[in-house]
Amino acid sequence: MANKRDYYEVLGVSRTATQEEIKAAYRKLAMQYHPDRNPGDKEAEEKFKEVAEAYEILSDPDKRRRYDSFGHEGVGSGAGFGGFEHVDLSEALRLFMEEAFGFGDFFGTGTRRRRGARATRGSDLQIKIKLSLEEVASGTRKKVKLNKLIACPACKGSGQRKGSKPTICPTCHGQGEVRQVSQSLFGRFVNVTTCPQCRGEGKIVSDPCPECRGEGLVRGEETLEIEVPPGVATGNYLTLRGKGNAGPRGGPAGDLIVYFEEKEHPLFVRHENDVLYDLYLSFPQAALGADVEIPTLEVDPENKQLPADDIHRYKRVKIHVPPGTQPGKVFRIRGKGIPELHGYRRGDLLVQVKVWVPTRLTPREKELLEELAELENVKPPRKGKSFFQKFKEAFNI
Repeated sequence: MANKRDYYEVLGVSRTATQEEIKAAYRKLAMQYHPDRNPGDKEAEEKFKEVAEAYEILSDPDKRRRYDSFGHEGVGSGAGFGGFEHVDLSEALRLFMEEAFGFGDFFGTGTRRRRGARATRGSDLQIKIKLSLEEVASGTRKKVKLNKLIACPACKGSGQRKGSKPTICPTCHGQGEVRQVSQSLFGRFVNVTTCPQCRGEGKIVSDPCPECRGEGLVRGEETLEIEVPPGVATGNYLTLRGKGNAGPRGGPAGDLIVYFEEKEHPLFVRHENDVLYDLYLSFPQAALGADVEIPTLEVDPENKQLPADDIHRYKRVKIHVPPGTQPGKVFRIRGKGIPELHGYRRGDLLVQVKVWVPTRLTPREKELLEELAELENVKPPRKGKSFFQKFKEAFNI
């Protein structure tokens, strides 16, 4: 099993794909690689079996949950979970007939795979967590309170009044499926659908619980502590299996999808894993040179109560600005940016020099600047004619 591809990758779906999306992806790929469309093509046959194997696992909520937790080992024959190793071509063809078209015992084969009754899975929940750039850089833990559907405490999620038992569904006789068989010139045609009376569960609530009215679900709260790894970005998400809404009448719970969003920072701007910082210098500092302190994303524990736009809130590093530094010059401070998500590399802190121009001057300041402006050495150097001047002269414009 070590050489097997990820089942989600095989079907080309995300790990949060719905059952409808998984089924649609399987149908498309199964049609593409079906042996009848690719006669004699062994590679297409192997892909046909591969997508059937992936669908066999991901279309079953219990197998999918084990696969998400333990990978291929969780659904393999040696994993102690009931065993699943691979599908052969005949099984792949049967799966294709019944899932893509609803055919079961086609041409009288009588070998349809039975899924049987199954509990209804609870719905997924989605939440958004906003993170500061400091939290993104260091990682953090966030407590969230969820208002969701939980198993009814009175009936423990069964939907039955305490002391009573459910009855076998009279429509599907506990199978959770209804089969409609018709004869044609080509043999038997079998259409298999979920039982409409028990919704595939095989059982019917005979004496509903008065608290949840037979659904096995009530509204409740759960507090979770979510560990956010360093390096996440807006659009990244985390899937917490089984932390969504509980399933009706003991069905498996859905998942909690946690989306991350970065908050705008007053001092820094993120560019991939690098962090940009604007360093404002006075004209004398840029001309004469200076030693200045640059804030980093690491918060100083002693000053964490200060606002986010105060550089004293952060641990700082010193850099030397050489004399004659021009606006736009960028200094790179290695390893002071954002760490790579699930990696070992870390971005840099890029410090861009900008010259601060005062907007209000006292008479004395204005007088000094006017004197300074007359000095030849502080005037910008004269350059040759610009491209547009040369263009005008060449064409007598």
